[in-house]
Amino acid sequence: MELIDSAVSYVNGIVWGPPMLVLLAATGLYLTVGLRLFPIRKIPYGFSLLFKKHEGEGDIIPFKALMTALSATVGTGNIAGVATAIFLGGPGALFYMWMIALVGMATKYSEAVLAIQFREIDESGRHVGGPMYYLKNGVGKKIPWLGAVLAPLFAFFAAAAGFGIGNGTQSNSVAAAMETSFGVPPLATGIVIAAIVGFVIIGGIKRIGDVAGALVPSMIVLYVGSCVAILAVNAAAIPDAFALIFHHAFEPAAAAGGFAGAGVAAAIQFGGARGIFSNEAGLGSAAIAHAAAKTNDPVQQGNIAMLGTFLDTIIVCTMTGLVIITSGLWTSGLTGAELTSAGFASVLPHGDKVVAVALSVFAFTTIIGWSYYGERSVEYLFGEKAIPVYRVLWVLAIPVGAVIKLEFIWLLADTLNAMMAIPNLIGLLILGPMVFRLTREYWRAKK
Repeated sequence: MELIDSAVSYVNGIVWGPPMLVLLAATGLYLTVGLRLFPIRKIPYGFSLLFKKHEGEGDIIPFKALMTALSATVGTGNIAGVATAIFLGGPGALFYMWMIALVGMATKYSEAVLAIQFREIDESGRHVGGPMYYLKNGVGKKIPWLGAVLAPLFAFFAAAAGFGIGNGTQSNSVAAAMETSFGVPPLATGIVIAAIVGFVIIGGIKRIGDVAGALVPSMIVLYVGSCVAILAVNAAAIPDAFALIFHHAFEPAAAAGGFAGAGVAAAIQFGGARGIFSNEAGLGSAAIAHAAAKTNDPVQQGNIAMLGTFLDTIIVCTMTGLVIITSGLWTSGLTGAELTSAGFASVLPHGDKVVAVALSVFAFTTIIGWSYYGERSVEYLFGEKAIPVYRVLWVLAIPVGAVIKLEFIWLLADTLNAMMAIPNLIGLLILGPMVFRLTREYWRAKK
């Protein structure tokens, strides 16, 4: 077991190391430039599309497709991940989370455009798509052997990673939060989550979309609202917080208190890695949800999809980071959810419980969002007959994850999660010119 752990740790160091971060950032930059900054310039237009009536084929309205994608991304990364990035990389890490999010908007936009462009209808009449389909139908048309290799690779990595990053680790986080804040036994938490998740996922994408459409915006508003209340109390510290962020983005942060110090390279590495972990731009997962949207226009769905990265990182992660930095506790030596909880508790009565509830709801929505990603991946690999078996295994894995130690599972899932990005990024680089052409044609027609 020790040998396996060492091997996975070695691979993890490679797939989440500087080369992968450079590849993710470079792909996002390439798409951003090729799209002439459209994803950044068209943020207001994307919001205007959210509640517009859309005509077209699909299973759920575009808004619910976005909420399903957000349900899988807004979670532990926004609460524990931001704190970890600041603990390891200093305040400057938040700057690099912003940078990776800005170019990641173009990545997420392109993934959704291709998901709609190359989606299929399965035997049950559901609209299915995502990287495995645009790798097969898009890349495969240009380079047949490459599409035939990359598509199943992505589906395999997504299905396997889901049980860790989208299931066991999430139920474990909820169980720990509920036990610490409210004294609820982990097994009881796991059983309750499993029962609710089972009820939701048996209804497929429509029920998942309904639940995500209700929970995700409500929890984002409540969480961000709590952050705003804290920042109102700490208003005098906000200018200094931004000064720290921008200063330490380019200058090392010296050791202070329980903070060990961090160079600029650490700010870049941990800010970039945690930003990608949070918003998943480049991993291709969100495209699976957007492929189910009721629309006949790939570009419109791309404009909606890119809002996921904006809301996840530029809004929610920024709020978390500012709470931590303005509280002054970023030098305390605390890290992860414990640091975020301390930041909340420094101003709000029972602030730690607010974080526990937010973490629990976000983790729950991540479980149902990732269940859909894994389901579509398993269907691609083995056909529809595998879906009932997959759903049973998914529900059974939840209480198991709630009660066992997950250090190795976290490591393995994190590694597989990063490996999803490799075939997806290759596909985006090859199909990027098609995304540029579709975008130009759309805006030319609008004019």
